[in-house]
Amino acid sequence: MSMLVFGRTGQVAIELQRHGTVEALGRDQADISDPSACAAAILERRPGAVINAAAYTAVDQAEQEEEQALLVNGEAPGAMARAAAELGIPFLHVSTDYVFDGTGEKPWEPSGLVNPLGAYGRTKLAGEIAVQQAGGNAAILRTSWVFSAHGANFVKTMLRLGRERDALNVVADQIGGPTPAASIAKALLGIAKAMQDGAKGGIYHFAGEPDISWAGFARAIFLQAGTDVLVHGIPASDYPTPAVRPMNSRLDCASLMADFGIERPDWRAGLAEVLAELN
Repeated sequence: MSMLVFGRTGQVAIELQRHGTVEALGRDQADISDPSACAAAILERRPGAVINAAAYTAVDQAEQEEEQALLVNGEAPGAMARAAAELGIPFLHVSTDYVFDGTGEKPWEPSGLVNPLGAYGRTKLAGEIAVQQAGGNAAILRTSWVFSAHGANFVKTMLRLGRERDALNVVADQIGGPTPAASIAKALLGIAKAMQDGAKGGIYHFAGEPDISWAGFARAIFLQAGTDVLVHGIPASDYPTPAVRPMNSRLDCASLMADFGIERPDWRAGLAEVLAELN
């Protein structure tokens, strides 16, 4: 059965287009800031499943544009989920660790207390709630620290800076699981197929392993890339940003393995694949 994907140029959307039978819609076909247009696209095409891989992801900019971010991250997914429910087809939605406040050191469970720190997290949480309230069979996949050979992400930023500088200051007290976009795409397609075969959705977590700091991730990037850059670990307080980031982005992914047999990906292997593609 065909799958309809919202988002065409994002990291996960690009990877989804490399697998299976998917139709990916860009803004010219369904403007993600127009919830009714998104719903209409689903009702018109009547796909076998819908995956929303589109989002407003400018975390810092969202602090000034929360209304716009809410339209894209909150209202549009709700409209999509209601259309999918009307057709009786599975709906999958990509969310984020930013729905948590990042306290403590334990991995966040899907049932953990949500408490977003900023506008981006609030709008993504609004989308989760809207999807859950739509009444259909929906799966929400929270992920973290996404990277690929496409678009803007930490890996590409480090490689660029590594060509310009001999040493870098990188935050060392924020911990999470870097996640290859290719692995997210594969997981989404696996969940969608299972849901088409009768599996129930829910809220799940999916992040790469092992958990590491941004500074540790940067060192791994330079090591694999063969770039000689000294990484100085600094506290997040030394690198202020308009939006506060969670300190603890560890995600408990056990339920995804239990329900769908999907394991956490080793981000080191995913990093090697991304570097090979970039080269």
